[in-house]
Amino acid sequence: MIWYALLVAAVAAERVVELVVARRNERWSTARGAIVTGQGHYPAMVVLHTALLVGCLAEVWLADRPFVPALAWPMLPMLAGAQALRWWCIGTLGPRWNTRVIVVPGLPLLTNGPYRLLRHPNYVAVVAEGVALPLVHTAWGTAAVFTVLNAVLLTVRIRCENRALAAATAPATPAPA
Repeated sequence: MIWYALLVAAVAAERVVELVVARRNERWSTARGAIVTGQGHYPAMVVLHTALLVGCLAEVWLADRPFVPALAWPMLPMLAGAQALRWWCIGTLGPRWNTRVIVVPGLPLLTNGPYRLLRHPNYVAVVAEGVALPLVHTAWGTAAVFTVLNAVLLTVRIRCENRALAAATAPATPAPA
């Protein structure tokens, strides 16, 4: 349980780093006339992602979930892959990346990095993490509840993001290398 708690704490620390990056990027975007949308669903997203971290630990502790190596070992590389994909997205978008829906009018969509393969690769990372992190220590309930609620939230989020991008971006072009 201690190793799992440290893993969840590491993911939580990574989230704090993301928020620092997002705040910096928000200032960059705002200075360029950014349009912020989707404020209504953002608090639900914060609560859901916080609940994932708390739920992982609470379920393992309260329900006395066992560590099952046959499940945990495949989940660890899936979790690491989710983190790598997330940071690839952050690196590719640079100052455009944010936890909020913030779009600078006139900037083209990026079509390099993971965005040459998927329209919303960061959400693939979120889905993978929402499954892998709880299942490292057999927190089945947390994985199931997060997955269902996240699917509902991502439906709202992706629609919001697509509308914002369509309204504010220039035609797609690769970013400079």
